[in-house]
Amino acid sequence: MTEPTAVREIQLVTTTVATEAEARRLAQAVLQARLAACVQVEPITAYFRWQGALQEDREVRVLCKTMPRAVPALLALLRAQHPYTLPQLVVQPAQASAEYAGWVDAQMADAAVVLHA
Repeated sequence: MTEPTAVREIQLVTTTVATEAEARRLAQAVLQARLAACVQVEPITAYFRWQGALQEDREVRVLCKTMPRAVPALLALLRAQHPYTLPQLVVQPAQASAEYAGWVDAQMADAAVVLHA
């Protein structure tokens, strides 16, 4: 039995796209490849400088919860299927409860085939 306060590392990989449809397509591709256990999608407003001008755009954030071993393959998939010329790809380590991290890990159990193919 795992201690209630035990934690394990997972990785959070975040990108943004312009539409819900693009977010849904990326989320489904990631989950089909078993490169994340869960993908969350939420609308946001982004403020940034692009090609010398300040921009304000509605975007959709795509947050993938994954294990460290899957990050290189996940980033490759996101780059290959992303609609943006320069996609935001941010990787953050996170501490999750041991139970939740175990679930994330179990959802990706078949990813070893994809990762080494």
